Amino acid sequence: MANHKSAKKRIKTSEKRRQNNKWKTTRLRTQVKKLRELITDKNKDEASKQLTVVQSLFSKLAKSSALNKSTAARKTSRLASQVSKL
Repeated sequence: MANHKSAKKRIKTSEKRRQNNKWKTTRLRTQVKKLRELITDKNKDEASKQLTVVQSLFSKLAKSSALNKSTAARKTSRLASQVSKL
């Protein structure tokens, strides 16, 4: 357990960041699942609308420390190519 005041503060802030990142990534995952369902149903109009939502979530997460920028770009690109093939 932390003994110094600064170490106690770091524990609080890191826990806060962890919870925030967890919430954001969970939200992203559910939106990606919805998009993948639309892709399997061959619903291009709804999938393209959902793709914009997913892209914005990926870019927001990549901007913070919750997700690596190249990972976000790769996943966005793959989902966009799947939607364009419909």
